[in-house]
Amino acid sequence: MENIHVEQMQRFLRRNASDRFAGHGSFVYGSSNHNQRIESFWGFVRKENAQFWMNLFQELKEEDQFTGDFLDKSLIQFCYMKLLQDELNTVAHIWNTHPIRAQRNRTTPHGRPLIMYTLPHLYGVADHLCPSSRDEILNCEEECLTRRNYPCDKTVFELCSLLMVERGLHPPGDIDQATHLYITLKEEIWNLL
Repeated sequence: MENIHVEQMQRFLRRNASDRFAGHGSFVYGSSNHNQRIESFWGFVRKENAQFWMNLFQELKEEDQFTGDFLDKSLIQFCYMKLLQDELNTVAHIWNTHPIRAQRNRTTPHGRPLIMYTLPHLYGVADHLCPSSRDEILNCEEECLTRRNYPCDKTVFELCSLLMVERGLHPPGDIDQATHLYITLKEEIWNLL
Protein backbone atom coordinates (compact mmCIF):
# COMPACT_ATOMS: atom_id res chain seq x y z
CA MET A 1 0.00 0.00 0.00
CA GLU A 2 2.76 2.45 0.91
CA ASN A 3 4.38 1.86 -2.49
CA ILE A 4 1.36 3.46 -4.15
CA HIS A 5 1.87 6.64 -2.13
CA VAL A 6 5.62 6.69 -2.84
CA GLU A 7 4.91 6.14 -6.54
CA GLN A 8 2.40 9.00 -6.69
CA MET A 9 4.69 11.41 -4.87
CA GLN A 10 7.73 10.42 -6.94
CA ARG A 11 5.85 10.93 -10.19
CA PHE A 12 4.41 14.23 -8.93
CA LEU A 13 7.81 15.58 -7.89
CA ARG A 14 9.45 14.52 -11.18
CA ARG A 15 6.55 15.44 -13.49
CA ASN A 16 8.45 18.38 -15.04
CA ALA A 17 11.86 16.73 -15.33
CA SER A 18 13.25 16.03 -18.79
CA ASP A 19 15.48 12.99 -18.22
CA ARG A 20 14.60 9.32 -18.59
CA PHE A 21 13.53 9.24 -14.93
CA ALA A 22 10.84 11.90 -15.42
CA GLY A 23 7.16 11.29 -14.66
CA HIS A 24 6.28 7.63 -15.12
CA GLY A 25 9.97 6.72 -15.45
CA SER A 26 10.59 7.79 -11.85
CA PHE A 27 9.08 4.66 -10.33
CA VAL A 28 9.43 1.03 -11.37
CA TYR A 29 7.61 -2.01 -10.09
CA GLY A 30 9.56 -5.24 -10.10
CA SER A 31 9.43 -8.76 -8.80
CA SER A 32 10.81 -9.38 -5.31
CA ASN A 33 13.76 -11.37 -6.68
CA HIS A 34 15.08 -8.05 -8.03
CA ASN A 35 14.91 -6.37 -4.61
CA GLN A 36 18.15 -7.68 -3.13
CA ARG A 37 19.23 -4.28 -1.84
CA ILE A 38 15.98 -3.48 -0.07
CA GLU A 39 15.75 -7.01 1.30
CA SER A 40 19.27 -6.58 2.64
CA PHE A 41 18.23 -3.31 4.25
CA TRP A 42 15.14 -4.86 5.90
CA GLY A 43 17.29 -7.71 7.21
CA PHE A 44 19.65 -5.10 8.67
CA VAL A 45 16.77 -3.17 10.29
CA ARG A 46 15.31 -6.34 11.75
CA LYS A 47 18.67 -7.42 13.16
CA GLU A 48 19.56 -3.98 14.53
CA ASN A 49 16.32 -3.22 16.36
CA ALA A 50 13.02 -4.34 14.85
CA GLN A 51 13.18 -7.91 16.16
CA PHE A 52 13.64 -6.61 19.70
CA TRP A 53 10.50 -4.48 19.42
CA MET A 54 8.52 -7.29 17.82
CA ASN A 55 9.49 -9.61 20.69
CA LEU A 56 8.66 -6.98 23.33
CA PHE A 57 5.18 -6.32 21.96
CA GLN A 58 4.57 -10.07 21.51
CA GLU A 59 5.46 -10.58 25.20
CA LEU A 60 2.95 -7.89 26.21
CA LYS A 61 0.33 -9.70 24.14
CA GLU A 62 1.18 -13.10 25.64
CA GLU A 63 0.98 -11.59 29.15
CA ASP A 64 -2.53 -10.23 28.32
CA GLN A 65 -1.25 -6.67 28.54
CA PHE A 66 -2.04 -5.90 24.90
CA THR A 67 -5.26 -6.75 23.07
CA GLY A 68 -4.80 -4.64 19.96
CA ASP A 69 -7.77 -2.39 20.71
CA PHE A 70 -7.73 1.36 20.12
CA LEU A 71 -6.66 2.22 23.67
CA ASP A 72 -3.83 -0.32 23.78
CA LYS A 73 -2.46 0.84 20.41
CA SER A 74 -2.62 4.47 21.50
CA LEU A 75 -0.91 3.69 24.83
CA ILE A 76 1.85 1.78 23.03
CA GLN A 77 2.40 4.81 20.80
CA PHE A 78 2.30 7.21 23.75
CA CYS A 79 4.76 5.24 25.89
CA TYR A 80 7.20 3.82 23.32
CA MET A 81 7.18 6.09 20.26
CA LYS A 82 10.02 8.41 21.28
CA LEU A 83 12.29 5.49 22.23
CA LEU A 84 11.42 3.65 19.03
CA GLN A 85 11.99 6.75 16.88
CA ASP A 86 15.34 7.39 18.56
CA GLU A 87 16.41 3.82 17.72
CA LEU A 88 15.19 4.11 14.13
CA ASN A 89 17.19 7.33 13.76
CA THR A 90 20.28 5.51 15.02
CA VAL A 91 19.70 2.61 12.62
CA ALA A 92 19.27 5.06 9.71
CA HIS A 93 22.53 6.78 10.64
CA ILE A 94 24.40 3.46 10.86
CA TRP A 95 23.01 2.36 7.49
CA ASN A 96 23.72 5.67 5.76
CA THR A 97 27.32 5.74 6.96
CA HIS A 98 28.23 2.07 6.52
CA PRO A 99 30.84 1.23 3.86
CA ILE A 100 29.71 -0.50 0.67
CA ARG A 101 32.57 -2.68 -0.54
CA ALA A 102 33.72 -2.78 -4.14
CA GLN A 103 32.39 -5.83 -5.95
CA ARG A 104 34.40 -7.92 -8.36
CA ASN A 105 33.12 -7.87 -11.93
CA ARG A 106 30.73 -5.04 -11.12
CA THR A 107 30.73 -1.46 -12.20
CA THR A 108 28.57 -0.23 -9.36
CA PRO A 109 30.03 2.48 -7.13
CA HIS A 110 31.28 1.71 -3.66
CA GLY A 111 31.65 3.95 -0.63
CA ARG A 112 29.30 5.25 2.06
CA PRO A 113 25.62 5.80 1.07
CA LEU A 114 25.38 9.28 2.58
CA ILE A 115 28.46 10.51 0.71
CA MET A 116 27.42 8.72 -2.48
CA TYR A 117 24.02 10.45 -2.32
CA THR A 118 25.25 13.94 -1.46
CA LEU A 119 28.37 13.93 -3.68
CA PRO A 120 27.61 11.66 -6.67
CA HIS A 121 30.20 13.39 -8.86
CA LEU A 122 32.96 11.90 -6.68
CA TYR A 123 31.87 8.48 -7.97
CA GLY A 124 31.57 9.48 -11.61
CA VAL A 125 27.80 9.07 -11.66
CA ALA A 126 25.03 11.47 -12.64
CA ASP A 127 23.23 13.51 -10.02
CA HIS A 128 19.55 12.69 -10.51
CA LEU A 129 18.37 15.04 -7.79
CA CYS A 130 15.33 16.92 -8.99
CA PRO A 131 14.82 20.22 -7.15
CA SER A 132 11.33 20.67 -5.72
CA SER A 133 9.57 23.77 -4.48
CA ARG A 134 8.47 24.21 -0.89
CA ASP A 135 4.84 24.04 -2.05
CA GLU A 136 5.44 20.69 -3.75
CA ILE A 137 7.01 19.32 -0.57
CA LEU A 138 4.09 20.61 1.51
CA ASN A 139 1.64 18.94 -0.88
CA CYS A 140 3.42 15.61 -0.38
CA GLU A 141 3.58 16.07 3.40
CA GLU A 142 -0.20 16.60 3.46
CA GLU A 143 -0.59 13.17 1.86
CA CYS A 144 1.50 11.52 4.57
CA LEU A 145 0.10 10.40 7.89
CA THR A 146 1.91 12.57 10.37
CA ARG A 147 1.00 13.05 13.98
CA ARG A 148 2.70 16.42 14.30
CA ASN A 149 2.71 17.10 18.06
CA TYR A 150 1.18 13.85 19.28
CA PRO A 151 2.62 10.31 19.14
CA CYS A 152 -0.91 8.88 19.37
CA ASP A 153 -4.57 9.90 19.29
CA LYS A 154 -4.85 13.48 20.60
CA THR A 155 -7.51 12.67 23.22
CA VAL A 156 -5.53 9.71 24.58
CA PHE A 157 -2.40 11.88 24.57
CA GLU A 158 -4.13 14.59 26.61
CA LEU A 159 -5.59 12.06 29.06
CA CYS A 160 -2.23 10.32 29.54
CA SER A 161 -0.45 13.64 29.99
CA LEU A 162 -3.00 14.69 32.63
CA LEU A 163 -2.71 11.36 34.46
CA MET A 164 1.08 11.60 34.43
CA VAL A 165 0.96 15.03 36.08
CA GLU A 166 -1.67 13.95 38.63
CA ARG A 167 0.17 10.74 39.53
CA GLY A 168 3.69 12.19 39.42
CA LEU A 169 4.73 9.94 36.52
CA HIS A 170 7.68 10.83 34.28
CA PRO A 171 8.37 10.28 30.57
CA PRO A 172 10.23 7.00 30.05
CA GLY A 173 13.97 7.05 29.51
CA ASP A 174 14.31 3.37 28.68
CA ILE A 175 12.30 0.29 27.71
CA ASP A 176 11.61 -0.85 31.28
CA GLN A 177 10.29 2.58 32.23
CA ALA A 178 8.14 2.69 29.08
CA THR A 179 6.67 -0.73 29.90
CA HIS A 180 5.95 0.32 33.48
CA LEU A 181 4.31 3.54 32.24
CA TYR A 182 2.23 1.59 29.70
CA ILE A 183 0.89 -0.84 32.29
CA THR A 184 0.31 1.94 34.85
CA LEU A 185 -1.57 4.20 32.44
CA LYS A 186 -3.64 1.30 31.17
CA GLU A 187 -4.70 0.43 34.73
CA GLU A 188 -5.37 4.10 35.58
CA ILE A 189 -7.57 4.60 32.52
CA TRP A 190 -9.51 1.39 33.14
CA ASN A 191 -10.09 2.53 36.73
CA LEU A 192 -11.64 5.74 35.38
CA LEU A 193 -14.14 3.83 33.21
